[in-house]
Amino acid sequence: MPGSPPGDPLAAKIENTYPFFATHDALTRRGYVEEEFYLSGTATGYSVEGEQLAEDVPYRTRIVVRRPKSPRKFNGTVIMEWQNVTAGYDLDALWHGEQLMRAGFAWVGVSAQRVGVNQLTEWSPTRYGELDVTGGGTYTTDELSYDIFAQAAEAVRQPGDIDPMGGLNVEKVLAVGGSQSAARMTIYYDNILPQVENPVFDGYNFVVGPGPSRAGAEPVFHILSETDVRTPEGRRPDSEVYRRWEVAGAAHSGYQGQAYRAPLSERDLPDGAPEYECVAEPFSRIPLHHVVVAAHDHLVDWIDGETPPSAPYLEFEGTTKVRNELGLAQGGIQLSQLAVPTAINTGDNAGETFCFLFGSHEPLDQAQLKELYRNHGKYVAKVTKAVGSNVSDGYVLPADGLLTIREAAKSDVGKGRRKH
Repeated sequence: MPGSPPGDPLAAKIENTYPFFATHDALTRRGYVEEEFYLSGTATGYSVEGEQLAEDVPYRTRIVVRRPKSPRKFNGTVIMEWQNVTAGYDLDALWHGEQLMRAGFAWVGVSAQRVGVNQLTEWSPTRYGELDVTGGGTYTTDELSYDIFAQAAEAVRQPGDIDPMGGLNVEKVLAVGGSQSAARMTIYYDNILPQVENPVFDGYNFVVGPGPSRAGAEPVFHILSETDVRTPEGRRPDSEVYRRWEVAGAAHSGYQGQAYRAPLSERDLPDGAPEYECVAEPFSRIPLHHVVVAAHDHLVDWIDGETPPSAPYLEFEGTTKVRNELGLAQGGIQLSQLAVPTAINTGDNAGETFCFLFGSHEPLDQAQLKELYRNHGKYVAKVTKAVGSNVSDGYVLPADGLLTIREAAKSDVGKGRRKH
């Protein structure tokens, strides 16, 4: 579909509109393009238990594609995200542009659910007015969503007259979803995928939400923040096709995602970027996305037979998380931002609406920093050591480890002054 920001969602001509939440990342500079396509066809409807409820139900939705322009840049793998609609509109919660573009992935966001599609039709009637994923109002609990998501994968694997991948040779497609989307994908993996004769996804990454209980042929990563691990109960053991990673100090919805979406919300939402009054200062700064993209990388290799590392669980005494004297969670994946702290980052918070998902962030004062590090060099050395462990353990990609070390080197920690 034509149209890109700036534009007017309510314009009468489609070329004067633009995709909802079109990214502000510098795609052109990285050799990438963003394109939006209609996806239409007929879908099978399923209950959450996997019972087939209907066949050949017409639908029309959209997919957003961010891909390399050149085949030389493309690594062969598509990250296909089930767009999250918990806030009432489509969120590309797992678009981590720096990491995905650096590695040469293509990313495809799929609008599979009624809530997100209905918001789109109101936001830009010209662009989205004909979208419908309910069979004309008959299937209003997302019965069609599972097959729509799978058909999006088919569209990039075996394109028809219009190729959303621009001629790129797609070798693998990973299904990814965060929070509610992970829950929908869990239903698909556990209850619907066993009925599928020709699976279209090569691997799955379930992030900050439920994960499947069934052991299937396709490998599964299950990435959880500290927020998501409330008790030690119900952990599924690692296996030949399953890995569960728990990230200490990280939040279900942390700082990186909020910072990325704020300007998009100001541009595209009627009330602008939401603000929250939480009990503690919100938004953990632990970069969960570094772990998520490392898992993507492992999934690609896992599909080819290379088993990824396991990770320790968060520690509990009974049903209470173990914390050190600063209040930092123990066990799990300890990223350098937690292992070498400049702030107290946790997965916990409270307050209005979504505050309980944001975690908390409380900077350490100068006295605490001096006691911990004495000088800037010691701080950077400790960060470098922690990053080295994370990289060698496989929890962080080398390039992200280098970014972290550079940030530490540029910081004022240990210099007697502090910038927040």
